[in-house]
Amino acid sequence: MKSIKELYCIGNGPSSSHTMGPKKAASLFAEKHPIAKKFVVTLYGSLAATGKGHLTDEAILSVLEPLAPTTIEWFPSTFLPFHPNALKLEAFDKESKLLESETLYSVGGGALSDGEKTVGLPADEGKRIYPMTTLTEIMEWCERTGKSYWEYVEECEGSEIWDHLSKVWETMKAAVERGLDNEGILPGPLSLHRKACSYHIKAKGHNASLRSRGLVFAYALAVSEENAAGGVIVTAPTCGSSGVIPAVLYHLEKSREFSKNRILRALATAGLVGNIVKKHASISGAEVGCQGEVGVACAMAAAAASQLFGGSPAQIEYAAEMGLEHHLGMTCDPVCGLVQIPCIERNALAAARALDANIYSSFTDGIHRVSFDRVVQVMKETGHDLPSLYKETSEGGLAKGHVFLYD
Repeated sequence: MKSIKELYCIGNGPSSSHTMGPKKAASLFAEKHPIAKKFVVTLYGSLAATGKGHLTDEAILSVLEPLAPTTIEWFPSTFLPFHPNALKLEAFDKESKLLESETLYSVGGGALSDGEKTVGLPADEGKRIYPMTTLTEIMEWCERTGKSYWEYVEECEGSEIWDHLSKVWETMKAAVERGLDNEGILPGPLSLHRKACSYHIKAKGHNASLRSRGLVFAYALAVSEENAAGGVIVTAPTCGSSGVIPAVLYHLEKSREFSKNRILRALATAGLVGNIVKKHASISGAEVGCQGEVGVACAMAAAAASQLFGGSPAQIEYAAEMGLEHHLGMTCDPVCGLVQIPCIERNALAAARALDANIYSSFTDGIHRVSFDRVVQVMKETGHDLPSLYKETSEGGLAKGHVFLYD
């Protein structure tokens, strides 16, 4: 299992798989062919189906067009075997002779694969540094040693992980605060109004219980709206689910005055949970549906909240299990291919559900029948059983019947 630095990536929305990943692929290819006279990029499967709404073409063109004329071709009905998000990059010389053709896959969270290994990482990253890769065995290690999940992260990652998580947390907070301050219409044909600012104001007028829930909604909306507008966010574990963890941790920091160090430890625990899913299943909506994005984000946030409130290793595992279990089967069906409807609302409700999962687990001793690792396995199987029209193609579910309003 690799570093959680790969899970928590800082970048621009609206999509880690459709924007960040393809842009990185274009940058890597451009570095190899700085004097090419023409580029052709072919998008396949889910990457092509919702690429317009996710600004995939704009991300690629922003890198390649300054170097040479670039053509983008779209094949939404063609799915390559390794992953639904595939792109082929071709470079040509002045005689239109092919210099190189390379096929890459955007596998979620901004990560790239060539079908065999992860590509585009610094030499010291991309290594498998976690010897234990299931939450069950890590939980047993915690109980045996008396240590916490975040201490296992520190042992595997080294103390430098805290510098990275500090940057992650500052970026998350900044996204919340920008989102609360911004108003107006989100980009795209839906003309969707930002709601975070009004939710934040209305929440403050309610009693304590409703105020707390309303503020969580506002914080999640704030980050998700920033993501939809192409703002700087953190993949947690993806752009489309980037509002859940910041909402929960920002709310708890504000309302309970948890220290920054404790927040960073909670982020480490959350990252461990997300990493396990990424290792054994997927965090890509194009591969397993929204259960792999918002469902995993809810599990991560639930584990983080449980740790902050002093949960035992078993209670933290239970909170994570509930967060994912009760999102099983969730489809990825973005209307018009935009990371707006239903994505933004889903972040808000998942943040609230994460806090509920923490409360529920805190009433127990942490002992339960279905393990988190079993739910991860079921999530993977469920995702593979979902038809492609429910996996980020905008052909089914809520997206069905909505046409793309693009040239």
